[in-house]
Amino acid sequence: MKAAKPAGYLASTRAPRYSILFALPLLLAYEALAWGLGQGETAAVRNGADVLLKSMFGLVGGEHGLTIFTAVLLGTGTVLVIRDVRRHGMPSARVFVGMAIEAVGYALLLGVVAGALTQFILTGRLWMAQGGAGPALSVPVQLMVSLGAGIYEELLFRVLLVAGLDALAVRVFGWKPLGAGVFAAGLGALIFSAFHYVGPFGDPWQLGSFTFRAVAGLLFSGLYLLRGFGITAWSHALYDVFLTLGR
Repeated sequence: MKAAKPAGYLASTRAPRYSILFALPLLLAYEALAWGLGQGETAAVRNGADVLLKSMFGLVGGEHGLTIFTAVLLGTGTVLVIRDVRRHGMPSARVFVGMAIEAVGYALLLGVVAGALTQFILTGRLWMAQGGAGPALSVPVQLMVSLGAGIYEELLFRVLLVAGLDALAVRVFGWKPLGAGVFAAGLGALIFSAFHYVGPFGDPWQLGSFTFRAVAGLLFSGLYLLRGFGITAWSHALYDVFLTLGR
């Protein structure tokens, strides 16, 4: 099959051959760290979205749930990448470099923008949570969870939840695309924020931190729609990593 004419940088980076392959090292790094740190007190520590997704497959597949999840995740990604490569040709290393620069830039800007918007919404109230509810985690474990936030929270809350809510609004409610998108992004951001207060490692609920995370969820949704999954996943992961290293 003859390869199609290459698209521009902005369009190409959202295509599976770039977006999925760019996110793959993030997935591998998280799983490798989770496996390496899975001893003693840290054995049960995983990113919450990771646990939720795999538990859902466990309910369906029982003891084979994890195998089914892995097969679906890697199989779907492989099919999408191969199909995209056949249509548009092999990816370019220079594009991946540009995506990495973008992700670092977005990660550095996220806290500033989300913080300013949160302060505006709350008219000056304190918007950052002071500590978490769960037990203190070592820096390597925090880094592992941060990487998992990038890959699994974006997969759950942007790829599945926001896209699902958007499809529901369009196909069931009959809404126009703009209204459906606003509804999906808004509700998805609230659910994304609330998720951080669930479970033994969840933070204590505070209006400021909840608002900040909801705003961040909206920003991630916008970034996902504009720049695709790979850049959004790395932006989220790097933001959390920078936050961990800066403490």
